[in-house]
This record gives sequence, C-alpha cells and structure tokens, in this order.
Amino acid sequence: MSGWTKKRFWQDVTVVQTTAGFTVHLDDRALKTPAKADFIVPKRSLADAVATEWQAQVDVVKPDEMPFTRTVNSALDKVAPAHSHVADLVADYAGFDLICYRAETPQALIDRQAVAWDPLVSWSARALLAPLNVSFGLMPVVQPADSLARLRRHVHAMSTFQLAALHDLVALSGSLVIGLAAARNHLEVEDLWNLSRVDESWQAEQWGDDETAIAEAGIKREAFFCAHSFFDLCK
Repeated sequence: MSGWTKKRFWQDVTVVQTTAGFTVHLDDRALKTPAKADFIVPKRSLADAVATEWQAQVDVVKPDEMPFTRTVNSALDKVAPAHSHVADLVADYAGFDLICYRAETPQALIDRQAVAWDPLVSWSARALLAPLNVSFGLMPVVQPADSLARLRRHVHAMSTFQLAALHDLVALSGSLVIGLAAARNHLEVEDLWNLSRVDESWQAEQWGDDETAIAEAGIKREAFFCAHSFFDLCK
C-alpha cells in the first residue's frame, strides 16, 4: 500500500496472479509499496507469505510483525532502482569480512574462532572460488583481487528480491561469506547465526549476560531467520 494504514479496513486477503508475477489484494485493492509502485513479486510462495502477514493483522496494522512485506517494499523501492549500487555495498563486506579477522589473545578465543570460521574460509575457496586471507589482531588484511571480483559477481548476479534478502543476511552477520552460505543453504540457518556470534558469546561467558544485549541479539536473530526464509521463497 502507499504508506501504512493504522486500522484494518479489509475483510479478505487474496493472492492474484498478474502478467508480471503475483500481487496481494486487500478486498479489491491491490497492495502498493510506500513509493506507490505496484506490489508484484516473482513467486506465488512469496506472495502467500505476504498475504499471511496481512491476514494476521487484527485491529491495528503492526509493521514490525510483517517482515516479508517490509522486505518486498525495500526490494521494489530501494534495491530495484539502484541494483548495482546496492550489490556493490553488499560485496564490499568481503574486504572486511568477520570471519577473516581473528583475535591475538587469549588462545581459547583464537581456537574457538578457528574451529568456527576456518571451515567457512575453506568453503569460500572451494564453493565460491574465492580464497580469503586471515588476519590476527587489528591490522587490516588485503584480500586477493580475484577473490573479491568473484564474490562481487556472485552478488551482482542476484535478482532484486534475492539481493534485498542477502543485504540483510550480510549486514546482520557482518560477513559476506556467512550471508552467501545462508543463501545457498550450506549449513543450517541456526548454525550460521551462531557462527556469526562467536565473539559476542565469548564476551558473555567472560563478563556475564547483559539483558539489553540479549534483547538486541534476539531481534537480530529473528531478522536473520526471516531474511533466510525470504531468500528461499525467491528461488
């Protein structure tokens, strides 16, 4: 729709096939994005997920409970007009990927990071043909130009909707490799999320849990899972 409606005004939510894809109708009104673009998605399964979100609204529309709708809006209003630019922003994470920056001390953390992230570095080299260098401490690491170019091509090859989901997977995890691993279902999404939280888990073990940090992590985890589901629905 054009903007968010505060009160539910519709009775029925239906998925309608068009010549361009699938859209969602609230009674006889087709959804529009906040920028008033036609709300058209490429897959029936994705339209069904959006329709389920709208049907679940009771009296007041709660955008925070509609992640698929929000991501479609982002794909159509933000990614579609600037696909190459957004792809570059996502691909740039390869230059400072989380899994390539390791602690110098203590040894227990070094070992934990190695167990968690070395297999992802190996997977990047094998599956993505993008070997990556690892750095210890605060010094920046220079990645092979060929690897960066291949990773950039992987990102640019994605559709508008896939790229919108990948953006969230990468931004939430801090790792392009983890984001691509999620997109390709290389590991279970829960495992990938935990791999992105190695440092935070270590800190919590050393200093105790922080309620605010736990709440924020929970929100990010849910968003990561939703982005993964969204990407799967775009395949």
